[in-house]
Amino acid sequence: MATFKSTFAGKTLFDAFVDAARNYGGSVNQIEDATGGNLTYKRLMVGANILARRFKKMTQKGEAVAVLLPNASAVTVTFLALQSIGRVPAMLNYTAGPSTVLSACTTVETKLVISSRAFIEKAELENLVNILEQAGLEFVWLEDVRKKITIFEKLRSALTAMKSLETVNAEDPALILYTSGSEGLPKGVVLSHHNILSNCAQIRQRIDFSPADKLFNVLPVFHSFGMTGGMVLPLVYGVKLFLYPSPLHYKIIPKAVAQTKPTILFGTDTFLNGYARMAKDQDFESLRLIVAGAEAVKPETVKTWKERFDTKVLEGFGMTEAAPVVAVNTPEEHRAGTVGKLLPGIEMKLEAVDGIERGGKLWLRGPNVMLGYMIAENPGILVPPNDEWHDSGDIVEFDKDGFMAIKGRVKRFAKIAGEMVSLGAIEILVCGLWPEDDHAVVSIPDQRRGERIVLLTTRDGAERDEIARATKAQGYTEFMVPNSIVRIEAVPVLGSGKTDYNGAKGLALAQLG
Repeated sequence: MATFKSTFAGKTLFDAFVDAARNYGGSVNQIEDATGGNLTYKRLMVGANILARRFKKMTQKGEAVAVLLPNASAVTVTFLALQSIGRVPAMLNYTAGPSTVLSACTTVETKLVISSRAFIEKAELENLVNILEQAGLEFVWLEDVRKKITIFEKLRSALTAMKSLETVNAEDPALILYTSGSEGLPKGVVLSHHNILSNCAQIRQRIDFSPADKLFNVLPVFHSFGMTGGMVLPLVYGVKLFLYPSPLHYKIIPKAVAQTKPTILFGTDTFLNGYARMAKDQDFESLRLIVAGAEAVKPETVKTWKERFDTKVLEGFGMTEAAPVVAVNTPEEHRAGTVGKLLPGIEMKLEAVDGIERGGKLWLRGPNVMLGYMIAENPGILVPPNDEWHDSGDIVEFDKDGFMAIKGRVKRFAKIAGEMVSLGAIEILVCGLWPEDDHAVVSIPDQRRGERIVLLTTRDGAERDEIARATKAQGYTEFMVPNSIVRIEAVPVLGSGKTDYNGAKGLALAQLG
């Protein structure tokens, strides 16, 4: 506990990067990306200093600045540049619709968007840019900034790269991420330097890694796990980093992993299954560890990766509001069906929920819990947690050894004939029945029953009778059998890898009325 608390005490993110550059720096490429770009710590710091001086002239200290960039070296330089001048990067989810992205900008009252023309063209986001510009947002294009950099600027930054250009405190806002939007309009989550670095130190207490490791990060940095676990964590601890721009390239990623030979991979159950289907057995032979989060990991996923690739998949649990990791299984301490034990320094309490006999709704407090929300209805105003406690909205249960099992979100329960039924539990049951297909379970209004449970599945010929037999065999209530089954081509997925339950519910309503 003492080590965790003292690791980054009083430090900002920029301070932590400076320390890492001094401790692990040298001529070795620390960051690589799919474009062939690579950076040593020195080049990272110098590039950030150059950009910071430019961005400083355009913005005010403490201002939220939107960042619209993919996983590539440029996003790391941009992120560090903003940290150097006390501006708060607001990481935009470019996979969301234009109205959602615009809402994200207005919620935090940002006026400036940092992006790349090459990225916008390749990702076909011209319409998004037009909508944001029409709303009054100004774009700063990294290509234009790069063209105007002088020799004098490069020399000056080479001498001053290790110094921040503004005085910043560890408790100041450092980053704005957004809730997934899987159940409604995204909220801005404001995290401090202390929140993020505390979470890095907490993770380090549980997962063993070193500068000898290399992380392959496919999770986008607008996602909390992709940002903290996939970018900040490795760089402040000297772990080499390969940034890949999209987790959806199922055919390409196994080949890229085989070529770059990382030792660690972060992912989600959906993504890991996609890679396994497309990979050759030897593609992942360099990996020693996979940490999966964002959605429940199926037993079949763990089995596939162990048997085919001899790699252990460790399931963890987090939320954007906790910077994000809350609990994780480790190679030494792991239990199937759980997300591991709470990280050090995190306090919890359970609130009883009507209709739930075991476990309860999880509330959290700790050094990694956010400064607060910004919401669309009250732009720019920070709403802190109530007495520092955050309502996770998740129903959980702890066993006698402290391992936590996720039973589902409060909003992911349906009330059928007075009984609370977990939609997530139904998904797990169906996934066990038909593991080769993809499934999502939602509830929609029903005049007679109050709610109707709908299974959306890619399986041809899926039948209720088959699910009913499996439900009975496992001793579950008959309410676990979906009322309706809808055949779909693909389960809608958010950019973070989570199932898009709003989209899934829309498909169900379109089919069933």
